[in-house]
Amino acid sequence: MSYALSSALQAAVYQALLDDTDLNALVGTAIYDALPVGTIPPLYVSLGPETVLDASDSTGVGAVHRFTVSVVSDTPAFAAVKVAAGAVSDVLHGADLTLSRGRLVLMAFEQATAARIDGATGRRIDLRFKARVEDDISL
Repeated sequence: MSYALSSALQAAVYQALLDDTDLNALVGTAIYDALPVGTIPPLYVSLGPETVLDASDSTGVGAVHRFTVSVVSDTPAFAAVKVAAGAVSDVLHGADLTLSRGRLVLMAFEQATAARIDGATGRRIDLRFKARVEDDISL
């Protein structure tokens, strides 16, 4: 198993989200790896937790990354959050991202959870994706 491709995968996911014109029209550049200090936009996208499992076999080193991308709003309505979450899903599901190391074999949407937050004054949708990656090195 190798965790070596985690950074390359995260960078590619972040860049794909940042470069998408439809998502940009909804949230601008409010796409974060870590929330900024100070004022937080009313609608933003945040890269979240990741779990990595070994997927190496006799042909090489690989891993399955399950990661969350969250869309968060400070308004009580779900409409804008759902539209932005749909845009995130459009960008990532089936994406053919170029990694700085290794290669992406598969990117797929797995599930989403929508919830009220902050005493029901805000909304959050957590989208989970599965990425299968292979490293350039062999076993």
